[in-house]
Amino acid sequence: MMKLWMAPGGLHVEPAEPRDAPALARLHATGFYRGWPGQDFAAFLADRATPAYIACDARRRIAGFALIRLAADEAELLTIVVDPGWRGRGVGRALLRAVFADLMLSPARRMFLEVEERNLPAVRLYESEGFAAVGRRQGYYPRPDGSAAAALVMARDLG
Repeated sequence: MMKLWMAPGGLHVEPAEPRDAPALARLHATGFYRGWPGQDFAAFLADRATPAYIACDARRRIAGFALIRLAADEAELLTIVVDPGWRGRGVGRALLRAVFADLMLSPARRMFLEVEERNLPAVRLYESEGFAAVGRRQGYYPRPDGSAAAALVMARDLG
């Protein structure tokens, strides 16, 4: 049975497949200074402990994705990226809500993530979805100028 969740703009969310690895790597590079290579995504997509979810249209053009890691009763949002042309239209929220819905069927009871503390749109999204800051990591995200930005560690209960 195929899992599908609704998303805005005629998109839907579904589980990613191994064939999506190159597209996810390309999209990840649009959102992060140091994008992850396609072989990393291929490894993630082959591992049941790192499910990924894509927001796409009926022709499977990917507008965004979320990748999580499951460990015992915890989940970690490893990364979430929305195509620049789709940002600000609810795609990230739809991805998060699909992840939450799917995690209700798992043993995971708490979810964690790291976000650059100055990424205010992302911080606001996470807060609006029930996440709260539980820590801070200085120098976590490398920047092109050689400096490093701090990350907020955020968490929310799932059940």
